[in-house]
Amino acid sequence: MMMDYVAEILQGTPLAVSRVITWLENEDERARVLMKEIYSHTGNAYILGITGSPGTGKSTLTDGVTWQLRNKGQTVGIVAVDPSSPFTGGALLGDRIRMTRHSEDSGVFMRSMATRGYLGGLAQFTRGAVKVLDASGKNYVIIETVGVGQDEVDVMRVADTTCVVLVPGLGDVIQSMKAGIMEIADIYVINKCDRPGADQLFAEVRYRVDQDASIKDRTWVPPVVRTVAVEGKGEDDLIEAIDAHRTYLEQSGKLLEKRRERTREETLQMIHHELFRIIRARLAENSRIEHMVAAIMDHSMSPYNVVEEVVSEWLPSL
Repeated sequence: MMMDYVAEILQGTPLAVSRVITWLENEDERARVLMKEIYSHTGNAYILGITGSPGTGKSTLTDGVTWQLRNKGQTVGIVAVDPSSPFTGGALLGDRIRMTRHSEDSGVFMRSMATRGYLGGLAQFTRGAVKVLDASGKNYVIIETVGVGQDEVDVMRVADTTCVVLVPGLGDVIQSMKAGIMEIADIYVINKCDRPGADQLFAEVRYRVDQDASIKDRTWVPPVVRTVAVEGKGEDDLIEAIDAHRTYLEQSGKLLEKRRERTREETLQMIHHELFRIIRARLAENSRIEHMVAAIMDHSMSPYNVVEEVVSEWLPSL
């Protein structure tokens, strides 16, 4: 049965892709086995990150980028990282209603994933979903973030090209500078350029980019692209900028360098997650974690003693 799923993933069967991503979210053992089988078929898709504050039009822009890529004959997978429902743990927004024109397109697969409380907003299993879409034959995988917390920064650790979307009227430049977001963009997108203040925002971002370029030794200077996503304006310019950045990465060797660093970081995160999963499961046996919490609460033990006890018990060699 598992080999059937492997074959179906490699053939790009939507039902198989969707089911395996669900297994990943639910930490189903079947996903672990299958990911080992399909890993050798990954590494071919180009990963785009589209991030920015809520209300910047990321979903509409993602829809437009997808449309442009499809017109070029490229297949696209979309992972939309949504906030979690506090009751079910599932994605609140679901598959984006603004992308319904792609619902009947077999060359587009779209999936919403819940953050499930993980710091930064990017779901723990987003990387796994990207790999499944990659193995299924998608030429591009787009990650659209929820736009809260530190997910704008986190997406750069997954994407080959990161697009930061800003709009006039939200104080984006100041907020982005505070959050460090201006440091991670490969491309800036000034969306909703038909609004008042768009020219000022463009000038502010352009000034910041030029200022950074004069201070830092950067071989890639992020372009600033104007769009009005709801009208489809500027989408071709954005695709041109994405293509230019991809060419730069490939010709400079930085794409391989970027992916090597990503692999190192991801491997360490996977080890961390697996160790945590095992220890959490064992502490749940016989309500041991509850006894520990009770001891900490009545100050008969400190959390530091508990940590030392757990680590020394299951990782004695350390």
